[in-house]
Amino acid sequence: MTKLSVNINKFATLRNARGGNNPDVVKAAVDAQLFGADGVTVHPRPDERHIRYDDVRQIKKIITTEFNIEGNCTEQKFVDLVLEVKPDQVTLVPDALGQLTSDHGWDTIKNKKYLQDIIGVFKKAGIRVSIFVDPVIEIIEAAAETGTDRIELYTEGYAKQYAAGERETAVQPYKLAAKIAEDSGLGINAGHDLDLHNLKFLKENIPWIDEVSIGHALICDAIYLGYENTIQLYKRQLT
Repeated sequence: MTKLSVNINKFATLRNARGGNNPDVVKAAVDAQLFGADGVTVHPRPDERHIRYDDVRQIKKIITTEFNIEGNCTEQKFVDLVLEVKPDQVTLVPDALGQLTSDHGWDTIKNKKYLQDIIGVFKKAGIRVSIFVDPVIEIIEAAAETGTDRIELYTEGYAKQYAAGERETAVQPYKLAAKIAEDSGLGINAGHDLDLHNLKFLKENIPWIDEVSIGHALICDAIYLGYENTIQLYKRQLT
């Protein structure tokens, strides 16, 4: 079964735009669980422009499903937070400081030694590690040598080609990457620009995906369709 982890960053973006605590980000995490999500994802950035570090601490206190923290592990503040909170999974993303959104995966060849070291830090603390990667054969092969438990396939390229009507072309490099990862003993996550239009086709072609993390599209759909209904609609795409 492919799990759905709901990224609740957009709730925090809305809250921070006005100040105060509306919407309540902790309640958004509780409700995601209540409405059927298999997990909750947060991505705190150094400027705390959406999810704040204290949000992460508060969510940890109430989380009953899987908790996934994404972020840039070159920031010591992020590393310290993850080691303090001890989520079920940490997803390492090579964001630049001030980056609007994640737009590329790790160069696991160039950064292999660094990744081996930092992955070891998290695994020693009992935290499962996933690293954000592009669907490139050499990158996947090198990822398997870092000691990571899983990879997260960066799916923006798939989403763009799918929207352009080229869905078979879109999914092929991801199928190959996922097969190489599976053969290397890696778990497989996926995320970025997945939505109600393209999610089912990805799942049909890579049925062994362990987890998808979806935030922006899901929260946008929830504005029109309702939060609970939207989570259920996404879950159906994964069956």
